[in-house]
Amino acid sequence: MKLEEQIVLVTGGARGVGAAVIRAFAREGARVVINFRASEDAARELVDEFPEQAVAFRADVTDREAVHEMVALAEDVFGSPVTTVVNNALDYSFNGEARSKLNDIDWSELEDQFATVVRGALNVIQATAPGMAANGFGRVVNIGTNLFQNPVVPYHDYTAAKAALLSLTRTASADLGPQGITVNMVSGGLLRTTDASKATPEAVFDLIAGMTPLRSVTTPEEFADAVLFFASPWSRAVTGQNLVVDGGLVRD
Repeated sequence: MKLEEQIVLVTGGARGVGAAVIRAFAREGARVVINFRASEDAARELVDEFPEQAVAFRADVTDREAVHEMVALAEDVFGSPVTTVVNNALDYSFNGEARSKLNDIDWSELEDQFATVVRGALNVIQATAPGMAANGFGRVVNIGTNLFQNPVVPYHDYTAAKAALLSLTRTASADLGPQGITVNMVSGGLLRTTDASKATPEAVFDLIAGMTPLRSVTTPEEFADAVLFFASPWSRAVTGQNLVVDGGLVRD
């Protein structure tokens, strides 16, 4: 299915990476569903940018019933099931100095991240997969991190949740593949700049840029373009994969 024919749900779609992904799909002519939990004003502003293509719905992705209701509302608006999902919802601040170190971290901090990152993605996949299967086409793109390969900052809770999401990506790809649904992950590093990374000192951005072959820190817009690949016809034989998009910082 061409990008302009798709109905794309982006969780956490009102700000940061999510908003960049929404704009990228809308630019290609897709209809987009902006999921938000607290950022209503930002979501409405995005709808105003693409009034003929976009709708916004509040839903906490950890709430299974709310997710199913959102997906049903989107189908009612567009007259067809969601074809494409980007699981991006996150509640996190990327400030290494403020995060709990291993000796201090409490299990509840990991539980909080698992709830949003893993339970949220599972809820969304379960709500949208039947419609995708009925069409014989579906695209799921989960947002990961390069901290799997390069754990330079002690984000123990965040990295553990994203590692679990990578596992879910691969098991879901095997389960859903026979129904024409692909499941992949796009993993970034620190992005310059989002709401989540705004607490990062400029010196850290500059240090990371100097370590990449491109001598730059990836932007949300550059990252969003990679997400488009996994939704596009060019990725039709790719599933269960994790693509690292960080300017070449991590290469294994």
